[in-house]
Amino acid sequence: MKPVIALVGRPNVGKSTIFNRLTKSRDAIVADFAGLTRDRHYGNGQLGSQEYIVIDTGGFEPDAASGIYKEMAKQTRQAVAEADVVIFVVDARAGLNAQDYDIAKYLRKLGIPTLLAANKAEGMQEGGVQLSEFFELGLGEVLAVSASHGQGMRMLIDMALEPLKLSESDENAEPEDPTVIKLAVAGRPNVGKSTLINTWLGEERLVAFDMPGTTRDAISVPFERAGQKFELIDTAGLRRRGKVFEAIEKFSVVKTLQAIENSNVALLLLDATQGVTDQDAHIAGYILESGRAVVLAINKWDAVDSYQRETLERSIETRLGFLKFAAIHRISAIKRQGLAPVWKSIIQAHASANRKMSTPVLTRLLLEAVQFQQPQRSGMFRPKMRYAHQGGMNPPIIIVHGNSLEHVSESYKRYLEGRFRKEFDLVGTPMRIQMKTSSNPFTDKDSA
Repeated sequence: MKPVIALVGRPNVGKSTIFNRLTKSRDAIVADFAGLTRDRHYGNGQLGSQEYIVIDTGGFEPDAASGIYKEMAKQTRQAVAEADVVIFVVDARAGLNAQDYDIAKYLRKLGIPTLLAANKAEGMQEGGVQLSEFFELGLGEVLAVSASHGQGMRMLIDMALEPLKLSESDENAEPEDPTVIKLAVAGRPNVGKSTLINTWLGEERLVAFDMPGTTRDAISVPFERAGQKFELIDTAGLRRRGKVFEAIEKFSVVKTLQAIENSNVALLLLDATQGVTDQDAHIAGYILESGRAVVLAINKWDAVDSYQRETLERSIETRLGFLKFAAIHRISAIKRQGLAPVWKSIIQAHASANRKMSTPVLTRLLLEAVQFQQPQRSGMFRPKMRYAHQGGMNPPIIIVHGNSLEHVSESYKRYLEGRFRKEFDLVGTPMRIQMKTSSNPFTDKDSA
């Protein structure tokens, strides 16, 4: 499971710049609540083979009582609750102020692993007089960094990940049963995830509620249907029935992202009465980025009229067009309508994601596609494709070999994808097509 790092600090200390460094690009953002700086942003990062999630927050004032600062404090507390480790960012140039003391006191009280990063420290030395005052915060070593210059970023993430290294028990865990389909039911709050899950299980074995300290506890439920074993991965904050005081669905972005990562198939649940929201699109984008097989289900279909249905269908085409390979089902979880076909699509998507494709067949399809439509020339070079083979599964990866393939356009890759999908009946899974070109750029220069 990917570790989670939260960036915390008062306004304008450079948290967002550090976020962009740790995730490499603004394109790494996978969830953006309301698009405002006071809200939480989630991004993916990777150091070597270690992947992680970074949460960027707005400026933090723990004791804010009202207004925008109260909302910012609320968002930051939620980020810290979801995190495995906190990077507390201070301004090396401006020095300490009262807010820094308040934040440090809050973090010490929580007891969560915390790394203190003094940003904007270009030209300063760790342990120097200019940084010595930050030891007053009582959080141990002060790491001098400069996000704008890239100084100290590698050490920062190394130190943040160090206490989160996998234990021997995790590394030596027994291999998973390949016959079990791990299913994540993903969706924003109140789309009916818990209702659907309980309907499937045939009883209210799980309930949804909100309780501090439980947001990071993973829950998975094994069950079997028509001889196929499944493992349901919790994304809704579901807990086994017990002393429950509230029945409120808990939405945790981190929980959703990690559940998708740990699944074989993601069922993305939409609310017909709300249409396709930004949050729906963010979750869908993360499923695609993760390479997971996916099925779409529109819940509460019985609650909308024909005009709303048409509008919703058009919205799915435009906003979720990147998932056009996925099956779409119109259901009512509470009325148990349209649920049986969903299972067939889940099994089909899983089978497609793990389809084996032979090199001779892939090469034949490739050459037939090229014969029907050649890739477009790029300057003096026209890409020439020789053969193809499978490079991986879940998602299927096809590697095409040839010359000058760095000039192959994205539209031509989509054309090839369509040909491969049709031949192998790949439904419900993303596909990756990778081009591996000759090291000699002059091999396939076209003569005039």
